[in-house]
Amino acid sequence: MVAVKGRKSSSKNPPILSHEFVIQNHADIISCVAMIFVVGLMVQVTSSWAYIFIAIHHNVSIPSSTEDVILPQKYTTGWKDACAVFFYFLITIVMHAVLQEYIFDKISKRLHLSKIKLSKFNESSQLITFYTLSAIWGIDIIVRDNILLNFTSLWEDYPGLMSFSLKLFFVGQLAYWLHCYPELYFQRVKREEMSSRIIHATIGLTFTLLAYFLNFQHVGVILLVLHYVGDALQHAARVTHFVDQREKATKVAFLIANSIFVFSRVATIALTGLVFFYGLGQIEPTLDYATGNFNSPAIRFFSLGLIGVFQAYLLYNFVKRQIKRSRENSVPVVTKLKPKQKPKKKDAKKLPLSEDDDLPEVDQATKRNLRPRSAAKAK
Repeated sequence: MVAVKGRKSSSKNPPILSHEFVIQNHADIISCVAMIFVVGLMVQVTSSWAYIFIAIHHNVSIPSSTEDVILPQKYTTGWKDACAVFFYFLITIVMHAVLQEYIFDKISKRLHLSKIKLSKFNESSQLITFYTLSAIWGIDIIVRDNILLNFTSLWEDYPGLMSFSLKLFFVGQLAYWLHCYPELYFQRVKREEMSSRIIHATIGLTFTLLAYFLNFQHVGVILLVLHYVGDALQHAARVTHFVDQREKATKVAFLIANSIFVFSRVATIALTGLVFFYGLGQIEPTLDYATGNFNSPAIRFFSLGLIGVFQAYLLYNFVKRQIKRSRENSVPVVTKLKPKQKPKKKDAKKLPLSEDDDLPEVDQATKRNLRPRSAAKAK
């Protein structure tokens, strides 16, 4: 009988539906799920069902004074936004995997980082991409919607309607913060790092949800841009430290990042106080869920206090890190010098010790002269 060897299981081809299989192929699996909605949009029977997930809903028609003027479409919030968030949540996971595999993994292989630095590099790279794209998108919305030039509209036009770009911006923000939770599993994040990442994602999701459903989207996009610019530069400085080992480049990067970080925190507190304390305080307090007006003193002061406490917490941690780094840099490095070893002399053949070696040299010579005489007398 001929023995047949069993097939060896390879780590490259794990069993189907196993944890390793799902982790390695999660981007393909989720892209297939997203394609179901796209294909359903092409079929007449399921097009209305798929359209709920892909399109942006709850538009409001604004009557124009003249027939020749076409006003841009405006939007409000509603339950169909959850369907859109779910679809773009799937797209965000796929985009995360594509960036990780084709860009960040190739860069990290050339850097030869340790496991701890590799995890920090991947996290910072993903956050830099998200923060930078969100900040550019938010600045474009601020310019197009003429928010800064008409700054008083932040409280005079409250609750204001959203443009298509502004609503899609918040849908994308919610989708990103939600996708951070399954990424803990897909990226094999260690248990020691899970708590900090969960807290970070939960804070981002909470503030975005409150700004969206309380109809503070216009002031929210400004606050998010300030926050993202400060944090993006912090992570960029950390990546610079990993990539460029020169101390001068790292100091310049952290100097710029720290300055913008402090400025963004102070600007956020000032803007929040101006809008929630001064601006909305001039309008008659109203709490009407049907019209989306949440300008009540309780909500205003709760929002003001929540943002203020969070910014103070960020500044406290920032100052704490700076003090810790300054103490570490001020401590002199003590290097222990090894004692110089005396060069070993090349000894000749070591003679066996005799009983005369313990005597002084004069006594040893006298003893040597007396030995022949005593030997002659004995004869």
